Amino acid sequence: MKETQDAADQVGQIDLRIVDSEQPLDDVAEQCQGAVVVVPHGKYDELAELAEKISTLKLVQTPSAGTDWIDKAALAELGVDVANNGGANAVAVAEHAIGLMFSTNRKLDVQIESVKQGTWMAGVEGDRTEFHTLVGKRIGIIGLGRIGSRVAKRLAGWECELVYHDIIDHPADYVTATGAKKVSLEELISTSDIITLHVPLDRVTTHMMSDAEFEMMKPTAILINTCRGPVVDENALIRALESKEIFAAGLDVTEIEPIESDNPLPTMPNVVVTPHLATRALESELNAAQFTMENAGRVVRGEGADWIVKPV
Repeated sequence: MKETQDAADQVGQIDLRIVDSEQPLDDVAEQCQGAVVVVPHGKYDELAELAEKISTLKLVQTPSAGTDWIDKAALAELGVDVANNGGANAVAVAEHAIGLMFSTNRKLDVQIESVKQGTWMAGVEGDRTEFHTLVGKRIGIIGLGRIGSRVAKRLAGWECELVYHDIIDHPADYVTATGAKKVSLEELISTSDIITLHVPLDRVTTHMMSDAEFEMMKPTAILINTCRGPVVDENALIRALESKEIFAAGLDVTEIEPIESDNPLPTMPNVVVTPHLATRALESELNAAQFTMENAGRVVRGEGADWIVKPV
């Protein structure tokens, strides 16, 4: 919380109050009276109920990128907007996505584990044809927002072919800066060597990658997911991996977290799973504190907030 307080002091005009959300709702509401912005740290399931009790509230400002756990429709009915962190962790997630691409292509996790187990290279199985560089590979980016665009820019030096699909029409100069070419979703899925997902979780994107999509993918293709687990139909993914419809997957998120002990994904030889820590970098935390307090400052001054996420 020190970073948040420091950011609030820097922005000015913000009276930052720290409230223990473990208290009963009425106690939390009493301590939040007069607030125009609420910044929940972690998932707080009673945001809509809390908003009903704070007549001055205008914005729920999350320090995270995801807002899928918030009932945005209920808050909108109360006249309360929801804003995300404005890409505070975009660089960290983009780097992590590329790390998963590299790891799955070279079985880096298997190599590291083999050395740790004292077997040196003996534990690294697979034909040479299962190990690849990224040069010349077609990388399909689904969602060219703050994270997807940074993935594209960072892959520019890797000599990849970059394509993307997005339901949003980005400005021409924005797209040009990424070096990515827009294609249809069907073309992206069926022709990409690596597909990396960078979309919010909502009713439209839930299970957007399922049996039909995996059937369309190349048998040598790799799926990377660093956005939200339910964007991928996990049972369909497991089937696709086991039947070799696709080659591999790199996942920082799963449908149920922590992942269930009987889920086969972490022990599959063609899968790399990390524990939803793609954002974990000091820079992400500092950015989130600064961005959220700057946005709160806009609302306190009577200005419009940035990074509003509408109900879908």
